[in-house]
Amino acid sequence: MSRGDREAATGILKGSMRDNYTEHGVDEYYKKVGATYRNPHFPGVKNCLFLWLNRWWRMRQPHVDSKKFLVFDMACGSGEATVAVMEWWQAGREAHKSRQGDHEDDSDTDKRARPNSSAKARVPPPIAPDMPVPCILAADPYTAQAFHTRTGLYCHPLSFRDIAEGKLPEIASKPVGAPKSNNSSVTPSPESSMRGHGHSPPANESQVIEMVICSFALHLIEKPSELFALLWELSTKARWLVILAPHKRPEIKDGWGWCKWDVDTWSECRMSDLVGELLEDRVHCRVYRSLNT
Repeated sequence: MSRGDREAATGILKGSMRDNYTEHGVDEYYKKVGATYRNPHFPGVKNCLFLWLNRWWRMRQPHVDSKKFLVFDMACGSGEATVAVMEWWQAGREAHKSRQGDHEDDSDTDKRARPNSSAKARVPPPIAPDMPVPCILAADPYTAQAFHTRTGLYCHPLSFRDIAEGKLPEIASKPVGAPKSNNSSVTPSPESSMRGHGHSPPANESQVIEMVICSFALHLIEKPSELFALLWELSTKARWLVILAPHKRPEIKDGWGWCKWDVDTWSECRMSDLVGELLEDRVHCRVYRSLNT
């Protein structure tokens, strides 16, 4: 697995991630670089997520909860996926404001703002102010400081094993775009704002997470039994699983709580099918639909 190749200044000790893992081991490596970690593949991550979110919004928007929808950035790193979701949402709101101001019809707006098919596919749709804002949940056992530095949001130090055992973080902060609180002195601790075994369930415990996004991390799980346990648990709590990686690992099998989703036809496909996947700047994006929510 590679979270990108960069110099030590951006949290990468050596140019080769394989060398880093061989010398330090995965856990020790991320302990060393967690506070300064950056994924240099952010442009590809962002483009993939914009394409996915545009398609998801077009197909799912009428069914999205009228108050909010939850996005879980699992193994969040320094927040590449979170930043992409936030930028997509904000761009959609700006597009709506521009449309209202210009009083232009859709075709005129598209001709001016979308010069080619590739750019057109990535432009967020206009999002009206009465539509729900994304509420971010984030977890990573190593990069909480890097995540907070980049996003201003709170990341819980949950591992894949913690999540497989039923633990999930609470909302990282207020929903994206919400006004800041005047009471900034009160900061929830991981213990007080984590849900899972041994903690009182929050008010939104029964709410389904709309999507789990895992960027450049899921194939760190080497044992199929551990991957199954994690994915099955997530399938009982989330509707969509979005996997971003520099390759097509890990292999997700039938019977693990998910079906592979063809983003183009918006329909189920076989796990082995390559159709309906996204590829931007050498970043692969695969989408799965839960069979348990």
